[in-house]
Amino acid sequence: LEETEKKVATQEGRFFSKMKVFLMSLTCAYLAKSLSGVYMNSMLTQIERQFGISTSVVGFITGSFEIGNLLLIVFVSYFGRKLHRPIMIGVGCVVMGLGCFLMASPHFLMGRYKYETTISPTSNLSSNSFLCIENRTQTLKPTQDPTECVKETKSLMWIYVLIGNTMRGIGETPIMPLGISYIEDFAKSENSPLYIGILEVGKIVGPIIGLLLGSFFAHVYVDIGSVNTDDLTITPTDTRWVGAWWIGFLVCAGVNILTSIPFFFFPKTLPKKELQDNVDVTKYEKVEKHREKVKKENLGITKDFLPFMKSLCCNPIYMLFSLTSVLQINGFANTFTFLPKYLEQQYGKSTSEAVFLIGVYSLPPVCLGYLISGFIMKKFKITVKKAAYIAFGLSLSEYFIFLCNFLLTCDNFPVAGLTTSYKGVQHPLYVEKNVLADCNTRCSCLTDTWDPVCGDNGLAYMSACLAGCEKFIGTGTNMVFQNCSCIGSSGNSSAVLGLCKKGPECDNKLQYFLIKSVFASFIFSLAAIPGYMVLLRCVKSEEKSIGVGLHAFFIRLLAGIPAPVYFGALIDRTCLHWGTLKCGQPGACRMYDINRFRRIYLGLPAAVRGSSFLPALFILILMRKFHFPGDIHSPDTELAEMKLTEKESECTDVCRSPKVENDGELKTKL
Repeated sequence: LEETEKKVATQEGRFFSKMKVFLMSLTCAYLAKSLSGVYMNSMLTQIERQFGISTSVVGFITGSFEIGNLLLIVFVSYFGRKLHRPIMIGVGCVVMGLGCFLMASPHFLMGRYKYETTISPTSNLSSNSFLCIENRTQTLKPTQDPTECVKETKSLMWIYVLIGNTMRGIGETPIMPLGISYIEDFAKSENSPLYIGILEVGKIVGPIIGLLLGSFFAHVYVDIGSVNTDDLTITPTDTRWVGAWWIGFLVCAGVNILTSIPFFFFPKTLPKKELQDNVDVTKYEKVEKHREKVKKENLGITKDFLPFMKSLCCNPIYMLFSLTSVLQINGFANTFTFLPKYLEQQYGKSTSEAVFLIGVYSLPPVCLGYLISGFIMKKFKITVKKAAYIAFGLSLSEYFIFLCNFLLTCDNFPVAGLTTSYKGVQHPLYVEKNVLADCNTRCSCLTDTWDPVCGDNGLAYMSACLAGCEKFIGTGTNMVFQNCSCIGSSGNSSAVLGLCKKGPECDNKLQYFLIKSVFASFIFSLAAIPGYMVLLRCVKSEEKSIGVGLHAFFIRLLAGIPAPVYFGALIDRTCLHWGTLKCGQPGACRMYDINRFRRIYLGLPAAVRGSSFLPALFILILMRKFHFPGDIHSPDTELAEMKLTEKESECTDVCRSPKVENDGELKTKL
């Protein structure tokens, strides 16, 4: 008897060590994949400017991750349960690392980044070609061979980023469904909320690191080490600035490959902890291995796939939860993906500052909320029904906080000819002929080139030439233009490079926006774990893996892929001025109508997320008619369950079989 107890204790210690190591390894994998994903999102603006593409194309690149994930998610979720789950997770991490490396490769294959400017650092500044000169006899830019020009502007290097991001999606596929199902299968059910909370923390710590990396590299010039930064005439706050986006992808590639190593050493199965209290572990493992072998031989590996799919599709709570998730993700994905661009345009911050503020104010509260939520679920043993009500109430509260963003708005940048007249009167719409005025028609200026200067009158102009400036002093970013006829009639008028900064009132609104984000992020994270437990508990245990995968499939297909594309296309429609490539073709947008941008950025997610509460309400109504483990058993509930089961006789069991008559059997089914 003593030998048996020692044997069980030894096996139990091994179980705990293996489960803890697996949980730690999976948390690192969550960290690595979220690090890569968030860093990618933080660099979208840099990629847009680097390749001179529109926001809709950037949205398509973002959606390519979901396309890669979509290709395998359902099959990996099902077949992965039959195969070696830890090894499949390890292979996925390696594929993600290779995808990140491919995304960084265009930097080494294409030439240096050349931003749009009237002032070339390699030209002779004494020619004053970028100033206002009457009766100009020379062109502002040298002509090029048309064939070479077309060949250069049609560079498709961004496709490397697209393919690499697709590989990231393929590699990420097995991590979440197989990792969670592995924990659900071999850990105590009461520990699952805490373990999932720990995983969510890893999924939040990764974005914090990713945003800090993004903030740092966005501040470093893209061709650092290859150009003399003292010759640059742009700063990180300029919409033409491109940071060293490629360095971060190399870091992400290394992290993903390193996190893959432990998974190749985990066993295919672990003993279920709940069965160790009364059963010899070694005997249990042998029985499980024999049972699995017989099941494969007699039933085959694919026999249960279609019945599982049918059972899930006939599960009303599961399908309504998936619909709610799709609507919520359509709102959240769009908001988070283009948040750096929104902060840049709305509050006048650089991409580096915007990414840093997101990392500092939004993600730490989410991390704290996940931990607290998982602890509360475990400590108080919250039932599934209570968890559903908690998730609904918290989500609704966070939604009302989100609506407060409509009150925290700033005006457009004052740019003569775009948002205001040359007298400072705001324009409702962009009118191209207003770019020229009486003060600069004599200057023969280029009207499409974006090289803004800020006058001492608080008004910005598209270029020093359009400001009517005739002289300059200094070099690089310290250049000061003088004798600007459009700024003032006196000879003391001057301008400096860049757009004019927004006033202190706008900075105060940004602070309110960030404080609101802290509370909204915390409340959102509190609702996440209870909501996810509803998903896991409304399906049978053997369907959990494919259930999680199918849920992710719906999100990818109906939210992750189309949302960034249609949202990016709508944002493109708010552009006031497009950048100009060497051949005169439009490049990335330089300035947006912030009022229209705000209505799309806030209004569309508000409408979509608001509609998600309708199916969520139906979930609460349906859950009253079902009995879950831990709920108080009542005859009324039994009768309601029997009636629902009879109505769905053509489908497989939803959350309870009509043959189940007690809580013990029901727990086995769930």
